[in-house]
Amino acid sequence: MTADSSAETVPGAVARLPARTPARNAVAQFLLRSFPSRRARTQASRSLQYVLLPLAVVALWETLCHANLIRVIALPAPSTVAVTLWGLCITGQLPVHVGASLLRVLEGFAAAAALGIALGVAVGVSTTVARLTDLIIQVLRPIPPIAWIPLAILWFGIGEASKVYIIFLGAFFPIIIGVIEGIRNTDHRYVEVARILETSRWKLIRRVVLPGALPTIITGLRIGLGNAWVCVVAAELIAAERGVGYIIVDGREMSRPDLVIAGMISIGVIGKLMDVGLRRMERALVPWRAQYQGN
Repeated sequence: MTADSSAETVPGAVARLPARTPARNAVAQFLLRSFPSRRARTQASRSLQYVLLPLAVVALWETLCHANLIRVIALPAPSTVAVTLWGLCITGQLPVHVGASLLRVLEGFAAAAALGIALGVAVGVSTTVARLTDLIIQVLRPIPPIAWIPLAILWFGIGEASKVYIIFLGAFFPIIIGVIEGIRNTDHRYVEVARILETSRWKLIRRVVLPGALPTIITGLRIGLGNAWVCVVAAELIAAERGVGYIIVDGREMSRPDLVIAGMISIGVIGKLMDVGLRRMERALVPWRAQYQGN
C-alpha cells in the first residue's frame, strides 16, 4: 500500500489536506504508525483538530513577537507568559491565588444555583409566583454585577461576603432564566397524561417537569458558572489580597502584561475544566438527550 492510498484512510483533518502533499503524507504516515487501528486514528485526528487552531495562534503570536511586529511591552510572547506561569507555580503563588478564587466562585455559584433552581421551579410551575416576581427579575437582570460593587461594600464591607455576593449576582440570573425556560418548554402532552392519571403536584414536578427541563437547567448552570468566573475579577477588586483577579490587578499596576495574561489563562483553564465537569454531569443525568453534533 502506497503512502497516498494509506493517507486516504486517515479521517478528519488529515483527510481534508490537499491530495499528494508532503504535509498530508507525513501526517498520515505518523498516524498510521502511532495508531494502528482505525478507531485510534479517528480519535487522534479529532484530538489534532481540537488543538490545531490554538497551537497555530500561539505559533503565529510567538513568531510576530520575535519578528518585532508586536510590541512586547504591550503583548509579551507566549514563551514569556509561560515562564511567568511556571515561576508562579514553583513559588507556590499560583495555587494559593487560584485556590482563593476557586473557593469564592464555588461559594457564589452554589448559592446562586440553590436559590436560582428553587425560585425558578416556583416561578415555572406557578403563574401566581411568576406574576409576583417577573417585574423585579426582569428589572434587575440587565444590571451588570460590577454596578453593585459600591452597595456590596456598604452592605457587607470589604471582606469575603461582598466578593461572594458579586459572584452570586453574576451566576444567579442565567440559572433562574434557564430553569424557568426549561420548565415552560416541557412537552405539554406529558403534563396532560400525568394529570389524567391524577398525579400529585409534587410528583408531577419531580417525575415530569424537572426531567424534561433538565437539559435547559444544566445549560443555565454552565452559563452561570462562566459568568461567575467573569465576575471574579470584578469581585476581587474589593480590597482582595489573594485571588487570580489580584494577580491581574497587580500586573496592571506593575505594568506587567505577562502577569495579566497569566492570570487570564488561569481563569480560562479552570473555567474550561469546570465546564467539562458540568457537561459530563449532563451526559450522566440526561442520557436520552440527542444533540446535533454537526457534519
